Amino acid sequence: MRFDLITLFPELFAPFLTSGITRRAFESGQVQVRLWNPRDYAEGNYKRVDDRPFGGGPGMVMLAQPLALCLEAIRAERNDAAPVVLFSPIGQVLNHAAVERWSHSAGAVLVCGRYEGIDQRFIDTHVDAQISLGDFVLSGGEVAAMALLDAVARLQPGVLNDEGSHQQDSFNPALDGLLDCPHYSRPEQWQGQGVPAPLLSGHHAQIERWRRDQRLQITAQHRPELIDSARQAGKLTATDEATLKKII
Repeated sequence: MRFDLITLFPELFAPFLTSGITRRAFESGQVQVRLWNPRDYAEGNYKRVDDRPFGGGPGMVMLAQPLALCLEAIRAERNDAAPVVLFSPIGQVLNHAAVERWSHSAGAVLVCGRYEGIDQRFIDTHVDAQISLGDFVLSGGEVAAMALLDAVARLQPGVLNDEGSHQQDSFNPALDGLLDCPHYSRPEQWQGQGVPAPLLSGHHAQIERWRRDQRLQITAQHRPELIDSARQAGKLTATDEATLKKII
């Protein structure tokens, strides 16, 4: 798959693409990333990419023309109909199901806005989808783009050391959509705190039951709506329901 990023700050992505476990996806080409700066397509000696908003008000607005010319160059190189995605407060909040869909796609053109936003005419003409990370505002779309790329990259075959690692992720609807359980490692005692006995038992069924009960308890406490969704999807057993009854 290929993601083309339109950003005024392409240098922000260099350490991201070469660090951490997900770098395997980018270095191998499983997830191709191309960086495009709309300033390269701006007109005039100053290569201006923003201007004051009509109607007054604070901040600056990214101009439609440099963005459109940049997108035109991307289209010519890609030679496909990849969707154009803008990171925006009005977008659909990114979740595991959406990441799964993107991880099986051919990619997209990701537009990273800055300043007060982007000229609405570019959005109306070219943007196919809008994505949000939640109810807060970032200085630009670059951080959101990195979040999407990281989430997609880690789902690619061979990227994680353990092929089954992401199967137990929180929110995975293929499993049950619940939150993950707590995890412990060595030493067995740390600052007076021990490891839960079931994890030291060597009894696989007991370990799995403990982990399941913990997932149910944590989800019921922090994200009870996920319990309702799992129940509606038929992902909860009679034993799960008995555990939840005790918790409640």
